[in-house]
This record gives sequence, structure tokens and C-alpha cells, in this order.
Amino acid sequence: MMILEQGYNAQIPMLQPCHDDVSTIPDVRFRNLLGPHGWALLPKAIRKRFGKRLKGGDSVAYQGVVTKMQMNRAGWVLAQLARLVGAPLPYDRTSINRPAVVVVTEDVVTNGQFWVRQYGRAKGFPQTVHSSKRFAGETGLEEYIGYGIGMALRVEAVAHALLFKSDHFFLQIAGRRFRLPRFLSPGALVIGHHDLGEGRFAFTLSLKNRVFGEMIAQDAVFHDAKE
Repeated sequence: MMILEQGYNAQIPMLQPCHDDVSTIPDVRFRNLLGPHGWALLPKAIRKRFGKRLKGGDSVAYQGVVTKMQMNRAGWVLAQLARLVGAPLPYDRTSINRPAVVVVTEDVVTNGQFWVRQYGRAKGFPQTVHSSKRFAGETGLEEYIGYGIGMALRVEAVAHALLFKSDHFFLQIAGRRFRLPRFLSPGALVIGHHDLGEGRFAFTLSLKNRVFGEMIAQDAVFHDAKE
């Protein structure tokens, strides 16, 4: 996924962590998924962000701005339909150049993480996306959006970036789990964390379908929260 530097130099105010006394401990969960070689490929800044674990349900927040928001017609329809199950996909083109906030909270119950993403819009309340990352399943990492819907993720380290790639989607109903066949899945989802240096990083999302092409593409740039 190509990252364009245009628009990434905007002055973005830093947001303090949610608690003044946020405490962390070393976190080896992502390092174990990547292996020693993959982990070593990542820039030091990315290793730092994904190598610290918040204690006791603490949260850390990052503030930034949306720099790209594109949808083709099929992507727009899919994003609107997804609003019926919590709006896990960005659905408003007016979010470009609007504020974005990401809050990560340690989930002490499942040994995972809660992620809340907020994107400003031209009108109305910001879009808020909730998900839960759990270190479980065939690939070792899964993301749940609620309503029994989730996807298994594979992590990959490349130059200056950590990528999360969808492996398959699934439904959990009445305690049973059903893996969706590929023809029922929305497409291949790739989420990237790209280090930009100077305490900045880009969050990118791309959803591509073999029939409809790239349906949704979103980029946002954030600053590290102050320690």
C-alpha cells in the first residue's frame, strides 16, 4: 500500500494519555506473532508502540487527522450496510481533513485490547468504530466488531510498517463458530501502521474485492501521545 507524504505535514496537536499515571509493562504478544526476524525489521518507534502493555485496563490516546478517504460505489453501499452492525468501516467521505482520535485500552478479561476510533465529519456526530483485538484463533490474532462478527488477522512486518491482513471472516452464533466462504466475504482488508518519523505514524486501511476493485481506502496521520 503506497503512502503519499502530501498532507502528512499538518500540525497535529498531541493528546495526553487518558490517565496521568498510565503505567506499562513489556508486551511480547505482537513480537511473538512476528517472530524475532520480523520484529527486528520494524523501526524502533513501531516496536516501542506495540511492545508496551498497559496495566489494569489503562488507556492511551492518539490524536491526528484523516488525510485520505475514498470509496467507489460498491464500497459506499457496503459501508452503509455495515452501519447496521456497528459501522466498522468508514462511511463518510467528508471525514477527510477532519480530526481523528484512536484510543487503545487493555482488556484485562480476554488478555486483549479494545480499540476505539473516532473520525470527524462535516455534519453531525463523529463516526465511532469499536473493536476488540484478541490474541487467539488459527492465526493468533482476531478482531471482533460485535454482533458475532469477526475476522482472523495475519501480521506482517515490512520496511517502516506493520501490516494487519485479513485471513478470513467468521460468525459466532449460539456458541458455534462459522467461517465465511470467500465469496461471502467483503474482500481483502489490509490495515497498516507506518512510521513517519519524528513521533508520527500513519494508519491506513484498504479494502479490495476481486470483482469491485478497491472499495474503500482511508489514511490518517497521528502523533505519539506524550509519555
